[in-house]
Amino acid sequence: MGIQGLLRFMKPYVEPVHIKKYAGKRVGIDAYGWLHKGAYSCSMELYLNSEGDKKLQYLNYFMHRINMLQHYKITPVVVFDGGNLPCKSATEGERHKRRKTNRDQAMLKLKEGNVTGAIELFQRAVSVTPSMAHQLIQILKSENIEFVVAPYEADAQLAYLSNLEDEKNGIVAVISEDSDLLAYGCSSVLFKMDAHGDGQEVVLDHVFSNVTRVPSFRHFNKDLFIGMCVLAGCDFLPSVPGIGITRAYNLVSKYRNLDRVLSMLKFEKGDQMPEDYTKSFREAVAVFNHARIYDVSLKRAKHLKPIPEELLQFLDEELDFLGPEILPSLATSIAQGNIDPCTMEAFNVFPSTVNHVSTANIKKISGPFSRQEAFTQASKDSNVFAISSSKSRKEATGKHDSQITSDEQQRCPFMDESECLEEAVSLQNMLRPSISTGKMVGEVLKVPDNNPFRKRKVEEIEPDEMDSVTKEVSEVTEVESLEVICTIPESQKSVESKPVKRIELKRVTKENKVKRSNSQTSENKKNTILNFFSRV
Repeated sequence: MGIQGLLRFMKPYVEPVHIKKYAGKRVGIDAYGWLHKGAYSCSMELYLNSEGDKKLQYLNYFMHRINMLQHYKITPVVVFDGGNLPCKSATEGERHKRRKTNRDQAMLKLKEGNVTGAIELFQRAVSVTPSMAHQLIQILKSENIEFVVAPYEADAQLAYLSNLEDEKNGIVAVISEDSDLLAYGCSSVLFKMDAHGDGQEVVLDHVFSNVTRVPSFRHFNKDLFIGMCVLAGCDFLPSVPGIGITRAYNLVSKYRNLDRVLSMLKFEKGDQMPEDYTKSFREAVAVFNHARIYDVSLKRAKHLKPIPEELLQFLDEELDFLGPEILPSLATSIAQGNIDPCTMEAFNVFPSTVNHVSTANIKKISGPFSRQEAFTQASKDSNVFAISSSKSRKEATGKHDSQITSDEQQRCPFMDESECLEEAVSLQNMLRPSISTGKMVGEVLKVPDNNPFRKRKVEEIEPDEMDSVTKEVSEVTEVESLEVICTIPESQKSVESKPVKRIELKRVTKENKVKRSNSQTSENKKNTILNFFSRV
C-alpha cells in the first residue's frame, strides 16, 4: 500500500505532532484507512456475518476519532475511495488473492478450535466494501459531517483539496496511512495518529527546502519526486528487479531527468526491464499528476492538473488508465454517496444482507436519528416488506398496469426516499404489530387460562362453531390489498411457522364447510335449536 519504503527512507523529515496543532482548521480524512483499522477488531464477525454489536466496531472506531477532532475544534472532511483504476487492477488482484488465502486458512483454524490463530488471519483478510462505507456515510449525514466520495482514488481527491485555498474550502493537512499522498503532492500528511491525537507529520515544503538533512531533496522538484516514487514501486507499477527506494533516489538525484534515468535503467537491466516499462512509467506518473477528481463547486469530475499536449500525443489521447470519463450527474451521485462507485448502481434502501447498524447502535455511536433515517433503519431491521398489489394500485389511481409502468419509467431512476420509506414502514406495521415487540404475523399472544376468550385447539371446536369461524376467515382472506415481495432467508422460519398452520386451518375448514353444506337436510335445519341446547 503506497510507495515501497518511502516513509522509512524519509524518516529524517518525520516530526512528532499532536492534532491540536490544526485547531480551527479543516483537515482531510482518508476514510478507508480508518475503516480498515476499525475493521481489524471485528474482522471475524464481519466475515462470519455474526449477530451482535461487535460487528459494528469499525463504526465506533471511526466516530470516536471524528469526535476527538471536533473536541480540538477541527473540522473533519472525510474522503472515500471511489471506483477502481484500470492501471491498479494487477495490484488489486494480488491483494484479493492474499485475502482469499488468509480467509481460507482462518476458516481451517476456526474448525480446529484455534480461535486466536483464526482472528489473526481474519485481520489479514479484512476488506472494506462500498456497503460498509455507505453505512458510515449515513451516520456522517446525520451528524452533519462533511464528506465526499472520489470518482476513483481518495488520495487524489485529498491532494486536490489540500491545494485549494481556505476560502474555497481547502484543507491544511491529511490524516492517512498511505504514503501515496506525498507523491500526489499533499502539502502536509499526518501518519500513524493514535486515539489520543499523537502522530507523525511530513510537510512536503520542508522536504524540498531543507539543506542539512540526509537524504537531501533540495535539487528535486515535484516531478522528480514523483518519478523517484514510481521507480521504487507503487500501486500502479511494480519496480524493476533490484530497484528500491534508495537506488531510485540515487538515479534521480544523479541525472535529474526522468528520460535519462529510464535510458540508463534500460542499459543496466537489459532483459530484466519489461519492454513496455517506459509507457507504463509515464502512465503511472500521469496518475499522480492528472488523476480524475470531483470539483464540488463545478459539480463535475475533472483532472487534478490539466494534461499537457505533449503527454496527450505520447499517450495517443488514450486516457482510460485514469479511469473512464464520468458524466457530471453520475459524478455528483457518486460524490454524494447515493450510488456504488464500483457497480454504478443505487444503494438498496432495503438491502438483502443483515450486516446493518441497528437504530440503538447508531444512537450510541452518533446520537439520535432524524425522522427519515429512523424510517430507513426501521426498514433495515425488518425481515419482510410489502408493497400495494396491482389491484389496489388500480383502485387508487384508476390506471391499468401498462399506464402505471409507463408513468414509472418516466420518473427519475432514484426514487424519493422519504415517500418510499414512509409507505414501507407503515406497511410493515400492518404485517407485524411493532419492531420493538418482535411479534411476527399470525403469532398468538399468550393469555391466562381463565380468559374466557382464549383460543382453543382445533379438536376443541365443535363442527357448528367451525362454520362461524370459517365464515369469518373466508371473508378476511378474500380481501388482498398487500403482497409480500421480498423475504430474508434468515427470517423464513419465523414467517412460515405459525402463520402457515393457521392458513392450512383456514383451507381445511373452508373445505369442510362446503361438504357439510351439501350434506345438510331439511331435518337438520329443523333440529338446529335442539342441537344447540344439546351441546350446552
